[in-house]
Amino acid sequence: MATSGSERRGIPAAAFVEDVQTFLTTTGSDATSALNTLQERRQQYKLVEMKLLAQQRDLQAKIPDIKKCLETVEALLAKQGTGEATIVDFEVAEGIYSQARIEATNSVCLWLGANVMLEYSCDEALDLLKKNLDNANAGLGAIVEDLQFLRDQVTITEVTIARVYNWDVHQRRKLRQAEKDV
Repeated sequence: MATSGSERRGIPAAAFVEDVQTFLTTTGSDATSALNTLQERRQQYKLVEMKLLAQQRDLQAKIPDIKKCLETVEALLAKQGTGEATIVDFEVAEGIYSQARIEATNSVCLWLGANVMLEYSCDEALDLLKKNLDNANAGLGAIVEDLQFLRDQVTITEVTIARVYNWDVHQRRKLRQAEKDV
């Protein structure tokens, strides 16, 4: 009998097959078609895994940038009201840095993506960056959990493939032996 759990964020749970004969009878398929279906499911899981790993890499690259921006805004807020200028190094292009002198300011500009930059007050920018960091960390945590769930489903599917294949080999041997005995 096949037992299955529930899906997680659109990823269907794999059914663990305890009894291959019952599984094939209830699905109305033979071993070959069941193996093909299971192989397709395994490929789908692998495709989803690749997409999740890409999302994980993107978030892992984005989090340090958000932290860096957050530190910069916090430094600007700390200097606010002192009348002191802040000297910062910033990246002009990849690997090329320059220094800038920032006079006391009440606002900063943040890149939002898609070539969009908006000006925020330092307090608003701080809140936005903290929210973005929290969201990125939460998203990364969810992706890690999804990957673990997915790896479990791949393992269950591979075990089921092995069980169906072994059952099929055993059935073919029994059939050959029965033909020899006749």
